[in-house]
Amino acid sequence: MKTKLLMSVAALSLLGASSLASAQEKVTFQTNWFAQAEHGGYYQSVADGTYKACGLDVTIAMGGPQVTGRPLMLAGKIDFYMGGNMLQAFSAVQENIPVVIVAASFQKEPQVLMSHPGEGLDTWEDLKKAEQYILGDEGFQSYFQWMITEFGFDPAKRIPYTFNPAPFIANKKSVQQGYVTSEPYAVEKEGGFVPNQFLLADYGFDTYATTIETMRDTIEKRPEVVKCFVDGSAKGWYNYLYGDNKAANEMIKKDNPEITDEQIAFSIEQMKKFGIVDSGDTEKLGIGAMTDERMKSFYDKMVAAKVLPAGIDIKKAYTLEFVNKGVGLDLKK
Repeated sequence: MKTKLLMSVAALSLLGASSLASAQEKVTFQTNWFAQAEHGGYYQSVADGTYKACGLDVTIAMGGPQVTGRPLMLAGKIDFYMGGNMLQAFSAVQENIPVVIVAASFQKEPQVLMSHPGEGLDTWEDLKKAEQYILGDEGFQSYFQWMITEFGFDPAKRIPYTFNPAPFIANKKSVQQGYVTSEPYAVEKEGGFVPNQFLLADYGFDTYATTIETMRDTIEKRPEVVKCFVDGSAKGWYNYLYGDNKAANEMIKKDNPEITDEQIAFSIEQMKKFGIVDSGDTEKLGIGAMTDERMKSFYDKMVAAKVLPAGIDIKKAYTLEFVNKGVGLDLKK
């Protein structure tokens, strides 16, 4: 009897250990660039144990120019990937790639156009009078095509952007692309002035950005893991933006030693000022929110600009199953 009792206790102990192990499922989230404040919500949830509280042991794998995240996910090497905007997601549907957006961490893509203040380029309409548009190939082939179609910008004025602000700083009648969290900081540091900043999202380029992607198979077989990661990320963004983010920033600096406290502080301030993460639908639905209406609006604009073809079943690109539940709203201060 005693032996049987001991065996039962041992069996229960093993079961408990097994349950505990499964309660902390290991997952990897691959970012699409070097660690920065724009990734802060994810680092926050690792640092403060938010992911762990709902059952995940999350590793953040830092991206960069030599890292191709989506192929790693397709190969089963990572569980979640930080996507860009919805253009890539819609193209994936076109190519029959079974990747699905489960949340949009950014309500607004942080893409801006910058101009010199006091040079007659102080409004959106004024920008059409610029001598040149300094744009990268990706921007020229996407949002600038929308600007041509929607507003009549002149493609002949475009020159390539080499990720060096010097040509823009030198030519006061030029306009340059940038991320609102990055290039304006570089221009202020190197040029000694604060540029005008025109966030494309505020003029109708209404894509979501910094999305959370996963495989359709993951959603079907591990929905609780997806839910935990999406909810944990939303809470992480609230805590990062409005709470104590010191530990998360230390993790970011450890992964990316070249980033400075000043750059991080600037990026956080800009994300708040321009409503990059928390604005519009998130005020009621919570960070990560997405709607069918926004998806269709952006897709229709890209079709009109001939950036994407008509006929893509865009609802295959995303799911609303894990968002719009107000998760984390109570954390906002």
